Amino acid sequence: MDERRVIHEITPLMGNDVLYIADRRKKEFTYPIHNHEAFELNFVEHAAGVRRIVGDNSEVIGEYDLVLITSPDLEHVWEQHECHSEDIREITVQFDFRTGEDTLFASTPFISIQKMMNEARKGLSFPVGAIMKVYGMLDKLSSIKEGFYAVTQFLTILYELSKCEGATPLASSSFAKVAVEDDSRRILKVKNFIHQNYMDEVRLAQLADIAGMSPSAFSRFFKLHTGRNLTDYIIDIRLGAASRMLVDTSRSVSEISFHCGFNNLSNFNRIFKKKKNCSPTEFRENYRKTRVII
Repeated sequence: MDERRVIHEITPLMGNDVLYIADRRKKEFTYPIHNHEAFELNFVEHAAGVRRIVGDNSEVIGEYDLVLITSPDLEHVWEQHECHSEDIREITVQFDFRTGEDTLFASTPFISIQKMMNEARKGLSFPVGAIMKVYGMLDKLSSIKEGFYAVTQFLTILYELSKCEGATPLASSSFAKVAVEDDSRRILKVKNFIHQNYMDEVRLAQLADIAGMSPSAFSRFFKLHTGRNLTDYIIDIRLGAASRMLVDTSRSVSEISFHCGFNNLSNFNRIFKKKKNCSPTEFRENYRKTRVII
């Protein structure tokens, strides 16, 4: 028995199956936190007040919610929380599309979809404008009886979503265990160094030297390239690693704090609460409540 284990869902996709579509009406969310091999696009309607957890991200959703998840290890759940709707609609599409250099998705017409699915390894939440753009197609997807046309309809949905702006990554890279990527070799070298050394003191001069720039020029370059200042980036990496340890280990909050590079426990608690809207202890307890003893 282990209260920290996540249910690994065995999806209905079998053999040569490509899509599994579940379109249902319900009054509450009861399924516990889980992950699964299949990719998933999950749409929720009329469920304001539901709490959505994807990795170390926790948000209370509005009337419409649409999330794409393409990692077999990223745990997620939609919890009832403060939702009082009597007519929740949930459309879940689980799919098995092979992606990579030697697949159809590497070709030019599909490149934006492949990029989006790569980003969705951390979970990707779409804005209302994007949801409305594909709403009609999602609404009719489960009624399409011919498999070929269902697949082409779903590919169209993915394509339209891949062209929309404003999609938001949910889990942090360090929590989701997603490899660091970047178009800039300088920034990539710096990011890799931070990911390997976040538990120690990371100095600006040290990173600027790795990039071959002066500290002031590097700070501007990093902010211009990533849209975030260096301090915030390092804190987010440390918080993601700390969140993962809170979920996966029984170490004390103090131990985790120091292991992840926070040399002051009260500072760790303050930053964690500001970023996650709960204390480290509450975060751990919330995860344990949503897990099932197996």
